[in-house]
This record gives sequence, C-alpha cells and structure tokens, in this order.
Amino acid sequence: MANALQSYPPVGFYFKIQIDKMPDSDSDFQEVSGLSMSLELQAVKEGGENRFTHQLPLPAKAEPLVLKRALKVSSPLMDWCRKAIEEFSFKPCNLHVFLLDTETGGAEPKPLVAWHIVHAYPVKWEISGFNAMNNDLAIETIQLNYNYFTRV
Repeated sequence: MANALQSYPPVGFYFKIQIDKMPDSDSDFQEVSGLSMSLELQAVKEGGENRFTHQLPLPAKAEPLVLKRALKVSSPLMDWCRKAIEEFSFKPCNLHVFLLDTETGGAEPKPLVAWHIVHAYPVKWEISGFNAMNNDLAIETIQLNYNYFTRV
C-alpha cells in the first residue's frame, strides 16, 4: 500500500473494483456505496431487576453493496446478475474495492486502502429512468448482498 500520509486526506473519487472471475473491463463503476457493517442489539430483561434491560450484541450485519455504472448492453457481470435474478441460479464470488492514491505521478495507481468483500451475490438490478428532455446517461445499479468484508 502507498504511503497513507502522502495522500491525506484521501479522495473518494479515485477507486477501482475487482470482481473475481470477471474481466477488468467489466468492473468500471462511477459509484460504490454500502461498505457498512453494524451490530444489532437484543434487549434482555433480567429476572428480578426491573430498572433496566441488558443490550446484548448479535452477530454483525452487512449492508448491501451498491454499484453504479453506465449501462452495458452485454457483459459477464450482467449475465451473472441475470442468472441470479431471473433463473435463481446463485454463484457467489468475492470482490475487492480499492481506494487509489492520486499522487502516483503517471505511474500505475497504488491502493491506499482495500476491502475484501466475501461471498457476494446479486439481489437487485435497476436501470435509471429514461427522459427525452435530459441529456443523461443510462445508469444501471447493481445491488449485492455479501457475508462480510475485511480491510486489507
């Protein structure tokens, strides 16, 4: 990883997604969101003690990962999504999200931070609305559920 102090504070617009078993040309996205995990709490009343309830943590829950990009008419990623949603045929895979260093000086960008997303599978595909009055790109949104992520 690059020197984190050199690129502080990091910018959020220079990133890369790498999906296992998919070509790099199929992982260009304009937006990534949902790298979030939280603990849910379970309220437990203690017998005989009525002044409060204990809040016990449950296992961590991951938020869906949301990827947005310009619509690709045909791609391996879209085939993967279509098979999961239309045919109910799931083949989970892992992916990486890299936040890249802007200070590489023309060389290959170096990752500042990376996250490894484990056992991801598509659960939603959406296309932006079409409007003849606007000059917008057609944007596809892919929502992935996953088991957990780790910071690499």
